[in-house]
Amino acid sequence: MSDTSTAQRERIQLSNAVVRFAGDSGDGMQLTGDRFTTQTALAGNDLATLPDFPAEIRAPAGTLAGVSSFQLHFSDQDIHTPGDAPDVLVAMNPAALHKHLSALKPGGIVIVNTDAFTERNLQKAGYEESPLEDNTLTDYQLHEVPITELTLRALEGHIERGELNKKEAERCKNMLALGLVSWMYHRPIDETEGWLEDKFAAKPAIADANVTALRAGWNYGDTTEAFAFTYEVKAAKLAPGRYRNITGNQAMAYGLVAASVRSALPLFYGSYPITPASDILHELAKLKHFGVATYQAEDEIAAMGSVIGAAFGGSLAVTASSGPGIALKTEAMGLATITELPMLVIDVQRGGPSTGLPTKTEQSDLFQVLYGRNGEAPIPVLAAASPADCFHISLEAARIALTYRTPVVVLSDGYLANSAEPWMLPDIDELPDLTTAFSFTTEPNRADGSFVPFLRDEDTLARPWALPGTPGLEHRLGGIEKEEETGHISYDPANHHAMTEMRYARLERIGAQLPPLEVEDPDGDAEVLVIGWGSTLGPIQAACHQLRQRGRKVARVHLRHLAPLHPDLEEVLGRYRTVVCPENNMGQLAMLLRARTLVDVKSYDRVTGQPFAATELAAVIERYGWGEQA
Repeated sequence: MSDTSTAQRERIQLSNAVVRFAGDSGDGMQLTGDRFTTQTALAGNDLATLPDFPAEIRAPAGTLAGVSSFQLHFSDQDIHTPGDAPDVLVAMNPAALHKHLSALKPGGIVIVNTDAFTERNLQKAGYEESPLEDNTLTDYQLHEVPITELTLRALEGHIERGELNKKEAERCKNMLALGLVSWMYHRPIDETEGWLEDKFAAKPAIADANVTALRAGWNYGDTTEAFAFTYEVKAAKLAPGRYRNITGNQAMAYGLVAASVRSALPLFYGSYPITPASDILHELAKLKHFGVATYQAEDEIAAMGSVIGAAFGGSLAVTASSGPGIALKTEAMGLATITELPMLVIDVQRGGPSTGLPTKTEQSDLFQVLYGRNGEAPIPVLAAASPADCFHISLEAARIALTYRTPVVVLSDGYLANSAEPWMLPDIDELPDLTTAFSFTTEPNRADGSFVPFLRDEDTLARPWALPGTPGLEHRLGGIEKEEETGHISYDPANHHAMTEMRYARLERIGAQLPPLEVEDPDGDAEVLVIGWGSTLGPIQAACHQLRQRGRKVARVHLRHLAPLHPDLEEVLGRYRTVVCPENNMGQLAMLLRARTLVDVKSYDRVTGQPFAATELAAVIERYGWGEQA
């Protein structure tokens, strides 16, 4: 697009910016945010996103419950969070304004679709009078834009020619909003135009209408005198390499395929659809050319059973769910533990209990995956720390499962699953070679020529992995306690105790091979340590950075392995006067750390369905560490 008129305006250079699009769940805010994210990535910025949408398929239009939003934080520097508060709020209706205005920075920019501020919509949003007229927005930079009217005017020709009706034309208003904000921040829109043409290739009139609306939004910003400034965030200095935007669920899917390729095992993925894990199934279903077999089971129990069968048959077997589904899988997870078959169980956590908050994030399943099985059934538990880390955690989980012949739980959450960040494509040859982690048993393993299915490797305590149908290696598996080595059913008390000890000993063997914890303590003299796990990584990193800028000596450590814990964890925690543990639950890791290390870990807990803000954590760490109020 031409930048002639834009050049006449003052262009303000920014180090970073946070933009939030908000509207009705039918207004296309997720698509708008996704395209703005892609444009920003093409501009070379570092970025992080926060999609937020209702759980209902179609909440009542115009109500607070039906508001969908998408926030993007982009910068010319390395960033770790989607931003604490937006600089710009695009509100497509009164409900979006009502729900999100309090999050906007003081003096921030508000762009409202004035056409949606009808008396009926104001009532639905809980306004007694219009906030555009009652001084509600006097502390902000308000831009009243008739987005719907501008869209219809831009598409008059399409309507007159009968290519689309008025309602269909109105649906393009999100593209007009995208064009306007793209103009404000000098985001290129050529790629979005091409994407629209590809997406609607079978409906060229719809493609042209969306492209026309997109350009109309850009041109409105370029020609109106309402916007005195434009803004520019220069490209970030990222490490050399090839990048793409990736969400946590996409990264998890690609990591599973990478683990399949690097282990030379076929990937079997059996699951039942559940928010927010379903996109892993959707992504893997596109990758059948990598030998991926996907199976949508009739329920969670069947999905878990199919994975056990696939592991017995020699596949890299994986299932995924969220908290409610994990609850249904737990009996079969115990079966996987006692049969000692390698497989991955991915838990993309969401707000609970019961159905809870399906589209909101939480870290409240830690105790469930650690202890939520009958009997003593220890399972390794790992947690992804960022959207991109979902790729690497898949490989690490596969390595442990294959090496030690055990199911492994991988924890993600709704925030990681749906948010995006730039990801540098790895060198395939540098990924771990998982073929060295295991080998199938093909010959009898006793001197007398017989085969016993529970004769263990001295180092890993892993039992043989003999594929069904291998001549001479016939054996049976089941859920009743096994006799050591032979695998025969045993009710002997001493044997049961020994087998239980063995299952815990195997967990200890896994812990023994973990590398030392990496503690970020720049000067080596910090007195306060912040410990986290999972998706708290980004907010904790940003909070510690803020505190160091204030002169505070603060260290940070993040756990990716939660069972077993690192052997040096107690020593690390013992170095610091104060240890603070923020969690999106009611203090589950903090309780575990207190029990395991006897260190008085200070817990900060919040379960609002939203990730932590960096400024929020900085204030908490300041208060716990130095006794000062924020």
